[in-house]
Amino acid sequence: MVNPMNGDRRTGGPEEAFITRHHKHDVRDNQCTSSLVKHIKAPLPIVWSLVRRFDQPQRYKPFVSRCIVEGDLRIGTVREVNVKSGLPATTSKERLELLDDEEHIFSMRIVGGDHRLKNYSSIITVHPETIDGRPGTMVIESFVVDVPDGNTKDETCYFVEALINCNLKSLADVCERLAVQDRNGPH
Repeated sequence: MVNPMNGDRRTGGPEEAFITRHHKHDVRDNQCTSSLVKHIKAPLPIVWSLVRRFDQPQRYKPFVSRCIVEGDLRIGTVREVNVKSGLPATTSKERLELLDDEEHIFSMRIVGGDHRLKNYSSIITVHPETIDGRPGTMVIESFVVDVPDGNTKDETCYFVEALINCNLKSLADVCERLAVQDRNGPH
């Protein structure tokens, strides 16, 4: 479902309540925003253990080749991310905005880099759920970003959503593999 007011793709149901509660972005006229949902067949602790690692995004983000963190892992910490070839960027400088281990909320903002994602900010929340009778996790990622000159809101949202969907699919693959290993125990 598309909300024409701000371009969010929302599904209704329990996701809607979490998006309304945790995914608040101040959106200006020259920006686009969206929220994406991924259901992962792995318990929340496994999923959160990867999402919360601001210092190791390459553990599940396939476009990240390297990450260097300046200082301790706390609000305001900055990381320099190297992006794999094939994308219209080589580096991104990102700041940790929020890391809440109780509510399972992670937020970051891009503060530099050689790309066109200006004023980009994202929020990821992680929520327990049951999938096929087993502990699962619903991950919601929302973002806001400036629309670059020469692009439309739809083009910009489509591009960022494609990146996030790829990251969420990879997160699911890694977490589900870890969950199977946990269930099967050590060999």
